[in-house]
Parts: sequence; structure tokens; C-alpha cells
Amino acid sequence: MSYWDGKVAIVTGGGSGIGAAAVREFCALGARAVAMDIDGDRAKAVAAECSHAIAFEGDVSYRGAALRCVDAALERFGRVDFLVNNAASFLGKGIDVTDSDWRRCLGVNVQGYANMAQACHPAMKRAGGGAVVNIASISGYIAQPNRWTYNATKGAILSMTRCQALDFGPDGIRVNSVSPGWIWTPEVAKAAAGDRARWEPIWGRYHMLRRLGEPKEVADVIVFLCSDRSTFVTGADIAVDGGYRGLGPEGLGDASSFAGSE
Repeated sequence: MSYWDGKVAIVTGGGSGIGAAAVREFCALGARAVAMDIDGDRAKAVAAECSHAIAFEGDVSYRGAALRCVDAALERFGRVDFLVNNAASFLGKGIDVTDSDWRRCLGVNVQGYANMAQACHPAMKRAGGGAVVNIASISGYIAQPNRWTYNATKGAILSMTRCQALDFGPDGIRVNSVSPGWIWTPEVAKAAAGDRARWEPIWGRYHMLRRLGEPKEVADVIVFLCSDRSTFVTGADIAVDGGYRGLGPEGLGDASSFAGSE
């Protein structure tokens, strides 16, 4: 038997982008997966691609939905070993933010992550331990215009990850976060009006690797953090950002970036 045989992962936001890539990767390794998404049709489409996956339609901001998702996983597979908190509200508001904006963004991106971790904890403890991976962002580290809501929640996820790691540690449950850079997901594709050829060179200049990332590149790190090759890693944040956060004001370092260059 491999490490993954019989293991079960719940992936929120599992109907598209990074979440869908994580579902596919878990299943490819031999694990079982639950693709949870507020869009049930998208979740079903991803689950249908995999021989050992089921879909669950639900909104993580509601505690009841989190509990029902875990119940569905236990009913079908008998255990829960991994949780990937990936569902997100991408709402970006600044000085014009409203009460309802805050409720939605905090409800999904912060309370939703807590709801899912709370719901999964008892099953993971019974299974002898497990791993939680919270999807944070480069936006949790930097200032961006008109992004009070999104950036505040991603910063909160980084802090909550460390707190969850401390509280879950005695039960053998590791908790880490992943901070992606610009990844070619449906949200980014929408911002680019689907024109990757035009926008990749522009957005690629924010990254040392001169390109956007792929959802699978993030999924590979998620799977690593759930694997038996990361057993002493907890409370950490792993940047999957193509060098985004390492860039200074000189950017990629072409000659025009330096004052006084000849």
C-alpha cells in the first residue's frame, strides 16, 4: 500500500482553479477526495473526472454546511485525513466597502476556513492525525489599491494558520498555508477577458520567473504539505509565487529600472 491509499481529502472551492487541481492530484495519487463548492455543477464536473471523488454543494461561511460536508465524506469514505481550505470570496473593496461586503468576505475567507477546520478536527483526530492546508496569498503580505477586504482576510488566514497549528498539534494534525502569486485561474482569466497571450507578459513581470503560475503548481505544494515528506512542517507559509515577494522596486532588473544607468 502507498501512503495515499484510503486517505481522504476535503477540498473547498474544489470546482475550479487551484481547488480542482488539488482534487485531481489527490485522486491521481490514490487518495479519495470531496470537491466542495458553492457551485454544485462545477463540483460535480470535477468529481466526475476522478474515480475516487464525490461532489458536495455548500457555502463554507455556514457552519452547518461545513458539518454536512464532513458527514458526507464520512458516510462515503469513512474518514477524513486532509482539509484544503481554498474557497474564497475575491471581493476587493477599499474606501467604498459596505457592511455586506465585509460580511461576505470575512464570512468565506476567515470564518469559512475556521468552520471547516472545526468540522474536520474530530474526524482527523480519530484517524490518528492529518493535515490542513489554508490557501492564503501574496496579498496577505503587501499593500494593493482598493483591496481592504481581500488583503485583510488573507492576512488573517496567515495568522489563523499559526494558531490552528498550535491548537491542533497535540492531536497530530499539521496546519500550514500556501501563498500563491498570480495563477491562471478562472478569476484571473476573467480579469484578462480570456486573453492570456496579451496579459501574461504584463503580469509575468511581477514574478522572477516572468510568467503566471498554473493551478497544478500550487496543487503540487498542497499535496506535499499533506504527505509523509513534510511530517515536521507545521505553522509555516509556503510561497508559490514565482518569486513575486522577492522582487524589489527595481523589478526584473532591466537597465531602465536603474536611475543613472548608462
